[in-house]
Amino acid sequence: MPRNVEMAASLPASSDRLYDMYVDAAAHAAFTGQPVVIEPRAGASFSAFDGVLTGTILQVAPKRLIVQSWRSANWPKEAIDSTLVLSFWPDGQGKGRIELMHINVADDDFAGVSRGWEQYYFAPWRVYLENDVG
Repeated sequence: MPRNVEMAASLPASSDRLYDMYVDAAAHAAFTGQPVVIEPRAGASFSAFDGVLTGTILQVAPKRLIVQSWRSANWPKEAIDSTLVLSFWPDGQGKGRIELMHINVADDDFAGVSRGWEQYYFAPWRVYLENDVG
């Protein structure tokens, strides 16, 4: 049965910059260390980590919200696509906060996805920003 992941991360950059970095393919690839295909428009395809993650941008509210269909190659074929909702908020003193709701994550990969957000996104993003690269 699919499950939901809910988490938040504060990062050392403005919420506007965090949004821009997520939807810009070069910036997204810079902090994850992996190629990505992404555009900030509804209907655009999304692919990351050599196609392990795929989906479609369903909705954007510039600088505030990204909604994606999202699927991992690790999920069983019969698993439904998940929905990822990322919202971006100011968190004081030049920091931004990303609130994440990842809905309908395949149970088979729930632990991996839950850990993966911190391991493959938030931790390297934080290091990238702390080192002021880019």
